[in-house]
Amino acid sequence: MSQSRKGSITEAMTNTAIGFGINYTANLLIFPLFGMHISLSNNLLMGLIYTGISIARSYVLRRVFNGFTARKA
Repeated sequence: MSQSRKGSITEAMTNTAIGFGINYTANLLIFPLFGMHISLSNNLLMGLIYTGISIARSYVLRRVFNGFTARKA
């Protein structure tokens, strides 16, 4: 069963949004343990950059694997 492009991007964005919340909270708790003190705005900016990268990665991988599945069927 193949997944539409819209389904792929929706899944990638949902997965990444959940990961963003987990990562943002983890950064607030973990960075100070290593002596790194980053402002909330810089933490948010870093998270947004990594979120964009993660959405693109998830979408591309989903489409690649969807292509493999469609060819085998």
